[in-house]
Amino acid sequence: MGKRRKHSPETKVRIVLEILRGEKSLAQASREYQIKDSLLYRWKDEFLEGAKQAFAYGQPAAQKRRADKVAELERLLGKLTMQLEIAKKASHYVKSQPPESES
Repeated sequence: MGKRRKHSPETKVRIVLEILRGEKSLAQASREYQIKDSLLYRWKDEFLEGAKQAFAYGQPAAQKRRADKVAELERLLGKLTMQLEIAKKASHYVKSQPPESES
């Protein structure tokens, strides 16, 4: 069994673009880069799926999750800021009250 090679994303894009542009057939790329046809088909499919997402309307799922997380953190920050202001006012009020006389 041969050792698995790891291809960088840049290499994958370059090879897939060569195939899509018609610069090389899939079989030619397979022979030249010594990569199985099935793997090149998978890279091509993944590339085209990613391209669909790039042109999809709305935010991709990861961006939406980040935006939701930022909104949640901003809401929490506002809540904590209000609590801090209330605590400061209460502290000031308590400090300005004369001590109660003990009977």
